Parts: sequence; structure tokens; C-alpha cells
Amino acid sequence: MTANGFWQIALILAVAFALSVPFGRYLARVFRNERTRLDPLMDPVDRLLGRIVGRRTLGMPMGWKEYAISMLVTNGLMGLLIYLILSGQGLLPLNPLKFPGLNPFLAFNTAASFITNTNWQNYSGETTLSLFSQMAAITFAMFAAAATGLVVAIAFFRALAAPADGGRNLGNFYQDFIRALTRVLLPLCLVITPVLVWQGSPETLHGLAVAHLVQGGVQRIPLGPVAGLETIKQLGTNGGGFFGANSAHPYENPTPLTNVIEILLMMLTSLSLVVTFGIMVGQRRLARVMYTVMALMLVVAIGVAVHAEQAGTPVLAGSGLMIHPGHGQMGGNMVGKETRFGITDSALFNTVSTAFTTGSVNSALDSYTPLGGMVSLVQMMLNCVFGGKGVGTLNFLMYGIFAVFIAGLMVGRTPEFLGKKIERREIVLAALALLVHPLIILLPTAWALASPGGVAALGNTASHGLSEILYAFTSAAANNGSAFAGLNANTPWYNTALGLVMLLGRYVSIILMLAVGGSLAAKPAVPSTIGTLRTDTALFGGFWFATIIVVGALTFLPALVLGPLAEFFLLYPHG
Repeated sequence: MTANGFWQIALILAVAFALSVPFGRYLARVFRNERTRLDPLMDPVDRLLGRIVGRRTLGMPMGWKEYAISMLVTNGLMGLLIYLILSGQGLLPLNPLKFPGLNPFLAFNTAASFITNTNWQNYSGETTLSLFSQMAAITFAMFAAAATGLVVAIAFFRALAAPADGGRNLGNFYQDFIRALTRVLLPLCLVITPVLVWQGSPETLHGLAVAHLVQGGVQRIPLGPVAGLETIKQLGTNGGGFFGANSAHPYENPTPLTNVIEILLMMLTSLSLVVTFGIMVGQRRLARVMYTVMALMLVVAIGVAVHAEQAGTPVLAGSGLMIHPGHGQMGGNMVGKETRFGITDSALFNTVSTAFTTGSVNSALDSYTPLGGMVSLVQMMLNCVFGGKGVGTLNFLMYGIFAVFIAGLMVGRTPEFLGKKIERREIVLAALALLVHPLIILLPTAWALASPGGVAALGNTASHGLSEILYAFTSAAANNGSAFAGLNANTPWYNTALGLVMLLGRYVSIILMLAVGGSLAAKPAVPSTIGTLRTDTALFGGFWFATIIVVGALTFLPALVLGPLAEFFLLYPHG
């Protein structure tokens, strides 16, 4: 890594970490229903949305079951609306290029993808979706899915902080959902969208721009409300692009400045939620331990990815195409990367995207070196290196509960977390929440490899082909949405299989996590004694990290050995 690349990364991470503290405090104020400076502006919007929901519904306290049911019903209705819009877009307005409706399999996959915060795209937006679909189905879903993940995490925080009231009040889903939209997502998008327009992202209802070429003839360039979609795409850890090239497209990510802004947007809320957790449960020291462990995992991942891409491959080195470090960008693998970003900013962008399960890309992951691509895979498999909005923090806490239970058994101390005893019910639910993720990745991957329809869609064979399929199902299960593009997943088989995995990966884990929260909320707090295992120390932070590696990473090790690691040892002779 060059000195220039190192300082770029260090500066971006420092800014992101610094912003997360005041924003985390702000989130705590929002979801404690405290006054904020946005209230005079947003209170009328709240009242309007409250009339739609109903004041009686908004005032109803919810236990974990009511909260989960409200979330499922709301998301189900929104998913159905998205499916109907996509299927019938040929009959709807704002369709200047006369695109027909999507076929049922693709419409199901897309609706499931966007309502689950996955944003996997088996289509190119500029050649498939009308402007109405881009706004009413895609952009709308980005707000709704992001708000859902955020408020579920907040409900879990309340459960951990709650007195022993039977877990009857984790908040109100509809009230939290509205405040997430009006106090967090909408205001930030209104501020950032004009900045992207200033830098070159279009925001228009004109479907095409016509360019007259120097050599004669014309080129028709698709346009649309790109800047607004791009902002919520990154802020909401969504990831789906207006264009098929995603954030590698110059309209979605025009300049190095927008590249930095988009990286910061991807990181902001998930970083801040750890701070919010510490405030809401009254455990700021524990939050610092969590933050440190996740930050270290992120820094290591970025270092491995950037080094792997800048080191290049033996083929490039033998061809004389490697640029000498003294001549600028230390060269390596520039295949599939934009020259305006280079290796460092491309690898950083994609590592952040998969760490925070956003899924947007500014370079082609399929062309990354085996280790560079494996970094993205491993982060989605763990799904807790900060992770997506809300859910990543919950996954990390699930590992923490598991770590407390294991450590308590090992040293003979009471397994307690935040003053609540960890007993059979909690550990069973936490184990199920952790096991669902590898189950819905590895089983469908094996099925695809054994299925003629699954193998026929591959663009590559051998280890890289396995990595393409493994990446697809990992991305779907982690609700990430990025892809190794060598796999043609726009088939009835993959549209259905990936759609189901996205739904299971989103909602099964959320329900189980809320159940854990409800169970802990119902328990009386236990006074801390000399026999209590402390979880807010650096020692336990190390054990927490070890639990993640042993329980999480080793589950996927055989698949990684057959995929990216086998490709690495084939590509780089070791003898």
C-alpha cells in the first residue's frame, strides 16, 4: 500500500468514526422521543402519517410479538405493492421508454430484494424499469427497508434496558417507523442529494438525453431521478443502483468526492447505532468494547483487500504491466476498476459495502483477486462487522450472548448479560438466529451446484464458478445485494431461490432476535456480584472476537477452501 493510499483510508475512517458519536447521540434522542431541532419542521409530517396509521394504533405499547407482527404485516403489504408496480409498470405513468412489466419471477425476486434491504438486481435499471418504478417501487422500498432494520434494533435496545415488566413495552413499531423516516432518513437525504447533483448526478424526470457525436450520429443516454435514489441507497445500506453498473456509473458516482461521500454514508448509521446502544442501555463502556472489536475487524479487512488488489497477480507481474511504486499508483489488479478511483478507493469502497452489507459497488467484484474477493465473502458470512442498518448490531449482540454463555461455562461464573441471566431459552433462540444464516447459504449453494439449472447459469468453472454461486447466496442471505457478475441469475430458478433466501435471511433472524429481546425484558435485573462475568472489558472483547471467528467464520471454512482459497493457491504457485 502506498503512503498516499494509507492516508486516504485513514482520513476517511477517522471522519466516519468521528461523525458516528454525535449522530449516535442524536439517534438516541430521536428514539427516546426527546425534542430535536427538526421537530418544528417534521411534526406536521408526523401528524399526517399518524392519521393514516391511526392515533389509537400509534399509542399502543407493543411487546416483542406485537412489534414483530406489525413489522411483518407492514413489510408484507409494501412488498405486495412493489410487486404490483413492477408487474404493471407498462400501464403506469412516467414510462417514457415504454418498458413492459417485469415477468412474475423477476418481479418476485425484485420485490423480495428491495423490501428486505438486499437490493439484489437481476436486471439493469436503465433498460428495464420506468421512472415511476424507480421512484415508487425502488426508492420507496429503500426508505421503508432501511427504517425497518433501524427500528428493530431500537426495539431490541429497549428490551435490554427495560425493567422487568414482562416485556410488554418495546415501543410502538409504527411510531418508531415514522420517526426513522422523518427524523433520520428524509432530512439527511434532503441535505446530501443537492451535493450529488452539484457533482454531476442527474435528478430529472426526463427519460433520455441525446448527445450528438463528433463522428456523426447520436447517442441516447438514459436519465432519471438518480441523485435522490443514490443518497438513500447508501445512507440506508440498500445498494441497488439506478443503472446496471451501480456506483461505477459516472451518473451515480461522478467524482472522487462523491466516492468519499458515499463511503461515509454507508458507514454512518451502522457505526452510530453502537453509540446509540451504549446510551439507551446505559452501558457506554460495553459499547466502546463492541465498537473497538468491530472497527478492528473492519480495518483488517480493508488492509487485506487493498493489499491483495495492489499486489496484483503473477500473470500481471510477468507481463510487465505492473506499475512501479515510484511512478504513482502502486499497481496491481486494475481489471474491472474505474481509473478515476484507482485500486485503493475501489477496494475500500467495496470492503465497506460488504462490511456494512450495503451491496453497492464501484468496481467489478468478479475481477478481484481471490483474496480480495474473499474479504467481501467473509464479511457477509459474519454479517456483524458493523453490518447493515440495525441488523448488523443485533448479530454482533447475538454473538455476545453466545460468548457470555460459553465463557460462563468455562470459568464457572453466572452467564449474565446486562444484568439479565442467560438461560436455556435465550441461548436456544440465539443459537437458532446464528445457525439460520449458514443454513440458508450452504444448503442452496449445494443445491445449485447439483442442479442443472444452477450450473448452467455459471460464467466460469472450477473454483471461481463455485465462488460465484457461493457469493450469490451469501449476498442474498446477508441482505447485501452485490454479486460476482459471472453468474447469470436472471432465470426462474435463481429468481425464486434467491428471493426465498432473501426473505428468510431478513425475517427469520429478526423474529428470533426480537424473541430473545422479549425474553430478556421479562426477566428481573440481577445485581452484579463478584461471581458476575464482566462483559465491558478488553479481555472479554477478545473472547467476543474469538467466538465470532470460531462459531461464525469456521462454519464457512470448507466452502472458502473449495472456492477462493483454492483459486488463490492455483493462481499463486507455492512450492
